[in-house]
Amino acid sequence: MKLSKYQKADELVLYFETEPETLKVPSEAENVVRLAIAEALRYEQFEAGAEVSVTFCNDDFIRELNREYREKDTPTDVLSFPIFDADEEDPVAEEIVPLGDIVLNLDRAALQGAELGHSLLREVAFLTVHSILHLLGYDHERSPEEDEEMCQKQRDIIAILENGEHIL
Repeated sequence: MKLSKYQKADELVLYFETEPETLKVPSEAENVVRLAIAEALRYEQFEAGAEVSVTFCNDDFIRELNREYREKDTPTDVLSFPIFDADEEDPVAEEIVPLGDIVLNLDRAALQGAELGHSLLREVAFLTVHSILHLLGYDHERSPEEDEEMCQKQRDIIAILENGEHIL
């Protein structure tokens, strides 16, 4: 298990892991994830520092997690495991808030990016934004209205990332 820690002055603490260790992760992937998380938190006006664990994985690894935690025996593109509960916790009261874990399937991201006509890194950014919104309490499966709200937020955040001086 390869684990690294990244911390910036804006109090975003990220832990990166790769499963399996032999998985090839693009060199820019950690930076894209950091930018996507930072922009999503800024967009959501999340004022506290944040801590997130990010695992880059393949179809086999995420399929096992999906089977264990969601009873779905199929690979998926991303899984989110929230720790933070916005209904119960005040993020401003905490210096650094542990938001939860993101598991990003690079096999699925590459496939979806190719199908949609954009890069692997752009798909990684999108999946990261999607997952951070889940960690902040959004759930597109609760209602059509929440689905549309979450989709609009994703579009807005990705547009900000694409229009900035970022890798996307």
